[in-house]
This record gives sequence, C-alpha cells and structure tokens, in this order.
Amino acid sequence: MTHSSSTVAPAENPSAKQGFPFLDLKAQFAEIREEVMAAVSRVMESQQFILGPEVAALEEEIKPFVGCEHVFGCASGSDALLLALMALDIGPGDEVITIAFTFVATAGAVARLRARTVFVDIDPETYNLDPDQLEAAITRKTKAIIPVDLFGLPADMDAIIEIANRYRIPVIEDAAQAIGARYKDTLVGSIGDFGCYSFFPSKNLGGAGDGGLITTNDASFAAKLRMLRVHGSKNKYEYPILGINSRLDALQAAILRVKLRYLAAWTAGRRRNADRYRQMFREMKLDDHVKAPLAPSSYFHIYNQFTIRVKERDQLKEHLRMRGIPSEIYYPYPLHLQPAFADLGYRSGDLPHSETASAEVLSLPIYPELSDARLSMVVEGIAGFYRSR
Repeated sequence: MTHSSSTVAPAENPSAKQGFPFLDLKAQFAEIREEVMAAVSRVMESQQFILGPEVAALEEEIKPFVGCEHVFGCASGSDALLLALMALDIGPGDEVITIAFTFVATAGAVARLRARTVFVDIDPETYNLDPDQLEAAITRKTKAIIPVDLFGLPADMDAIIEIANRYRIPVIEDAAQAIGARYKDTLVGSIGDFGCYSFFPSKNLGGAGDGGLITTNDASFAAKLRMLRVHGSKNKYEYPILGINSRLDALQAAILRVKLRYLAAWTAGRRRNADRYRQMFREMKLDDHVKAPLAPSSYFHIYNQFTIRVKERDQLKEHLRMRGIPSEIYYPYPLHLQPAFADLGYRSGDLPHSETASAEVLSLPIYPELSDARLSMVVEGIAGFYRSR
C-alpha cells in the first residue's frame, strides 16, 4: 500500500529548478470538477453522511471492478486488512505470512491484533511475495497469508493459492494498489478469501481523503464483515461480536462514484505512459542502466506506480530533483528492519531481495494526465545522468 503526496516537496537546495508534481490531482479534478461538486452537493442536501444510499450504490457499481459478490466500504485500506483478519478471528499466538517490501499497513494490521508477522522475501523481478519462500514459513500457528499486488502488478496467485489450499490457510489479498488489475483472466481481490483496497487520494481510484473497500465471495464472511465495520452490531444497540467503527463516508462514496466512471480510461492512460517509458528507454539506450518494471503478458498491470531499478538510485534521484523532475522511493526501508517491528527479531541480511530492492527502486510519474513533454523530460533527465557519468 502506498501513500504519496500530490505535489513535489519543497526543494531543499535553492538552486534546484521548479518542477512539476509527481502526481497531479489538480489536473484530474479540473476534468471532473462539475460532476464531483454536484455529487458533494447531493450528499450535503440529503444530510445522510454515514453509510446510506451513496455507499450502497458505490458498493454495487464497483463490483465489476473487483469481481466479488460481497463488497463493503470501510474507513481505509488499512482497516480493510484489519477487518479481514478480524473476520478470521486472528489474535495473540497466531502467525500471518506476508512481505516486508510493502507499505506499513500490511504488517501493521497483523500487529494491531497482537498476532505475529512472519516475513518472507520477494521475487526480485515482481517485488511480490515469492511462492518458493512461502511453504518453509508455514507453521501450525499460521492462520493467514497476505500477498500484496505491489505497484499494481498481481502476485503469483496460482502458486500461492495452491500452497494455501494444501495447508488450509486463508488468503487475504492486499490489492490496495491494484484495483482493476488482473491475474491471467481474473480480477485481483477475487482470488483469495478476501480482497482489500484503498481509496487513498494517490490510488488509481482515489477519494478526497481516506477510504477503503473489503470484498469476499464467502457469504458467512460477508455476514461477519457487515457487523464488524459497525462495532459488531447487526441490530441497533445489539452487539453479538466486538467490531470497530470503520465506515466509508457518504461524501467519499459520492466522489468515488464519479471517479469510477473514469477508472478504465485512467488505467489505459497509465498503461500508455508505461509503454512510452519503455519505448524511450530503448531509444535512448538506457536498458543497460535502467530496469523497467516487469509486465508479464498474462497479467494486467495497472501501474499505481512505475518503479524502475537502478544501482545509483540516490544519486539519480538527486540529479533529477536538481532539474525539477519529481520521483519517489517506495520503499526506502523494508518493514523487517523498521524499529516498529524490532520485536520480531529480524536482522539485516535476512531478506536480501527486499533489502536490495529498497536500495535500488525509484518511482517515476505515471499518472494519466502526464503530458508527453513531461514524460520525455523525465527520460531525458535519466539519460543525462548516465551521459554525465
């Protein structure tokens, strides 16, 4: 799961050129302003802010993008993960397997329930959970596996599901960055027992604040999730189970309903920009220096991020910054080396592919409104860095 600013951070060096934003949400808003403002006005006129018809309508309209029968809006992508774990009754003494090269929420939800996160290494080509590392991490305490569809590229779900089924372990898909992505012919989030999505503003389908979605095709899980997101209540002031307060705001739902109509076109724009990057890397003979993200032909990558790998990452990032060219690092420190997870006992060298990725990855602007001129400016900036060396 990624969170990113919609603007470039102020340059620390006054000699750096004024650049353009890494993600231009203002450009997106300018195209749909009237529709968004009408949706906001509709909710304000109704004065129905908690769940209600807007949330119900979004939950129905979004089903073709997630491929699940049961869909529930919640307060954030982080809460979607937490709710899935709560639906499985995961708690102290249980173990959940996931990756360390991801946003903190993936493992944070496990820690919130006082369960133990077991980190496995990533496939260095995809940055996703390496199925070859999975089976060895399973113990009798393993109660869930959380693969992450990082940057919008699906994880290797056939291999993960095969192992999970063999050991009868539920699978929670962290699809926070991957709405609309497909693994072979199947939408991510519909393959495991649960799908978890984020509507953080930087996502391909982003709200005007926090928001999330949890999905399942299991009717019993759905009944439990429906209660868990409203304190564990089925009828007013009756609490068969203990839940949390995690409801998607009606205002967010109304805005997301507008944006949902554009999601397919925005995804196509991101994929077009990714193809353009690859073409320009070849034309400028950068393939020996820059490793573009993997895009298997049988996967449908939706490019929440376009993340390259370079050996001289920090120097390249500074070179671009001085020329007003934005970039971001997702993620500079893998979770197993973060102080917040120190109690798990991991050390440097335990997950070498995750650690190397954290030292080499750099995300480039990929949003659909990105002009060809700005995209060319990014690639020319990269080419200039290597010419200078």
